[in-house]
Amino acid sequence: MKFSLVVVLHDSEEPLRALLASLAWLPEPPQLVVVDTASTDDGAALASAAGAEVVELGANPGFGAANNAGVERAACGVTVLLNPDCELLDGSLARLAAAAATGPEQLWVPRLLEADGSVQRSAHPLPGTLGALVPAVLHPTALPSELRRRAEPYRAERPRTVGWAIAACVAARTGVLRRLGPFDASQFLFFEDMDLCLRARAAGIPTVLDPDVRIRHLGGHATRRAYAGEPHELLARRRREVIEANLGRRARALDDVAQGLTFATRAAARRTVGRDASRERAQLMALISAIRAARAE
Repeated sequence: MKFSLVVVLHDSEEPLRALLASLAWLPEPPQLVVVDTASTDDGAALASAAGAEVVELGANPGFGAANNAGVERAACGVTVLLNPDCELLDGSLARLAAAAATGPEQLWVPRLLEADGSVQRSAHPLPGTLGALVPAVLHPTALPSELRRRAEPYRAERPRTVGWAIAACVAARTGVLRRLGPFDASQFLFFEDMDLCLRARAAGIPTVLDPDVRIRHLGGHATRRAYAGEPHELLARRRREVIEANLGRRARALDDVAQGLTFATRAAARRTVGRDASRERAQLMALISAIRAARAE
């Protein structure tokens, strides 16, 4: 089955080479739409040489707006949004597209793998629930198997619905994506994938993880350079905004507690065994700063 493949570039030439080479795994070449957001490298030329329809935006309006522009060019019934820092390991992406084409309207996501082949934490439970407090206090490895499966849906061995998933790879009917946006173009970056999944859920469109579809995802190739590391305060603020906008203030407050407990308990555990806890401390302080800033507004 032929599908449209939308890839957004921002100085992504290096990872794009691996992605384009890996498309040879697919049983049929997709309609490849590449959206360039004012890159300073030769990624757009590389994509054009590979036969892609290249959309030059001339500026960087953000991840969501650029993907939306690509979806507008999609000519097939199913569209897959795929980050340039992804790499196909086999032809199973075609299966994900076929699943999106049949049955009820759903967003389909694959299992994402780290560079070393380990499973990436790419699928998550619904945020802002009382249940999220349990794995925040007890490490998931200490939970009963059923509770751990709920807390860590990315470990699933069979297809299952999830609260939200990283949008490094998302397959859906093109019409569904267009109705959803798919992304909020007013938001430049971060948690646009959570926002998409929560808005889709409100419209009766669940997000489904298929763990048998595996894609390597390097992650953060553009944001690490732009923000010189992890922008903890921006991430904390955007998460709170997205949850409150979609699920309300109570859910946002519950998620604040769950996030705070998670960062605090993980930092304490790492210090206990003599490991570096600076990242967890930075995340906790960023959350506290975001809460204080919101209260001062």
